[in-house]
Amino acid sequence: MRFDAPLQQGRLLRRYKRFLADIETASGEQLCIHCPNTGSMLNCMSEGARVWFSRSSDPKRKLPGTWEIGETPHGRLAVINTARANALVEEALRAGLIAELAGFTELKREVPYGRERSRIDFRLDYPGGPAFVEVKSVTLGFADSAVAAFPDARTERGAKHLRELAALARDGVRAVQLYCVNLSGIEAVRPAEEIDPAYAAALREAIAAGVGVLAYGADIGPEEIRLVRRLEVQG
Repeated sequence: MRFDAPLQQGRLLRRYKRFLADIETASGEQLCIHCPNTGSMLNCMSEGARVWFSRSSDPKRKLPGTWEIGETPHGRLAVINTARANALVEEALRAGLIAELAGFTELKREVPYGRERSRIDFRLDYPGGPAFVEVKSVTLGFADSAVAAFPDARTERGAKHLRELAALARDGVRAVQLYCVNLSGIEAVRPAEEIDPAYAAALREAIAAGVGVLAYGADIGPEEIRLVRRLEVQG
């Protein structure tokens, strides 16, 4: 996924009210930009760290830019804009880069399904039947470890999605949880049981029910982000 224009660089001054971030650009300009991330961003930001943002020329926008990539306290790059995860996965799916999900005949996004009135990120249709794929963006890393974790805060919604996938799997429908690891320098991903034990338990139950779990890691840069390699999933 290439950006329409190379991202601009600055320094983080502060993030506040969840969706706002004050930055200082390389030229010394101070801006308030959109922070498109609903999570805690744990271990994902620190004041003074480098940020990369996209500028908007839309006069109707209240904020002049969007925070896209950040430098973590551990020196990694993290994709801050969580909306990028599904676009990255769709691009990789259509290019056949996710081998385990190749060969579909049709791709649909945001399809209603399930007993708890959910929407699946991707429904892939194959000659032998559909596959339902839920995507989660992973940015939680730790010092001196190449293992990332999900989630970075308690997520009842994430556990709900796992229950929905497990119900599909029990009914004989292919169901997949795909972790889009938007953090550089990572070789594996695990459930963050220390943050959300209920989610970790739901993941184990989903796997026992037959849900497939995949993780793919991204190459991250100010001009392009791409899913490039499969990562290990640790229990």
